[in-house]
Amino acid sequence: MSFTLVAHTADIAVDATGETLDRTFEATAAGLSAAHCESIPGTGDRFGMSVAAESPEALLFDYLDELIYQRDVRGVLPTDHRVTVSEGAQPSLEASARGVALSDVDAREIKAVTYSEMALERTDSGWRAYVVFDV
Repeated sequence: MSFTLVAHTADIAVDATGETLDRTFEATAAGLSAAHCESIPGTGDRFGMSVAAESPEALLFDYLDELIYQRDVRGVLPTDHRVTVSEGAQPSLEASARGVALSDVDAREIKAVTYSEMALERTDSGWRAYVVFDV
């Protein structure tokens, strides 16, 4: 799995890949974490979350939105992501992240995930996600 941060006018985008949908969601979330700051300490406690949506694309959007919500509510930068996606009529996921106290990082604010140019697609080697974040 991997991700690349892509300059995007006043926003920032994450272009992520993974062999499975799980790894692609994890790589996209890792890109969101990296968009906040360059260096992330190994501190913090894990927390879990569950998300369901009407499509895989909506599930990715809602998952990333939940990470931003958890950041704001808990005062932590979610990192070290673990995701298990259940595909089907109503896709869902179980995930966890390690929450690093925002006071321990020099983070820029990511305001929101957007549907602008969003893509989630199968590739010959697995999956690819492209997501733009409002900064």
